[in-house]
Amino acid sequence: MTDRNRELLERLWPMDGQLALSAEAEHEMRAEDYVMEMPQSGERIVGRDTMRAMQQEYPAPPSIQIQRIIGSGDHFVVMGRSDYSGDIYYVANIVEFSDGRIAKETRFYATPFDPPPWRAKYTDPT
Repeated sequence: MTDRNRELLERLWPMDGQLALSAEAEHEMRAEDYVMEMPQSGERIVGRDTMRAMQQEYPAPPSIQIQRIIGSGDHFVVMGRSDYSGDIYYVANIVEFSDGRIAKETRFYATPFDPPPWRAKYTDPT
């Protein structure tokens, strides 16, 4: 099942950054009782039908550059960079599967910041 779940994620979020799937196609990848949580905003979307409706009404979806997909079995983390019309967020999305469908996502959004000068001698730029 590991390979199938990873393939599903790579279809949903291709590494080239071009989201190829419609809200309808994504709908089929999610479990009926799908849940997405966004802790920073305190929001929770319950049900794949609700998620599809939200996606269909989304006014200006971001461009997304996937940086990494890690995990195995039913648990993965998708890391990426989202551009909301010039507002940049780095995203860590914890994805949980059940019976070959996405059952839960927990999305964490972080804005870039300048590192403190004192730390420069310990780090390399990314």
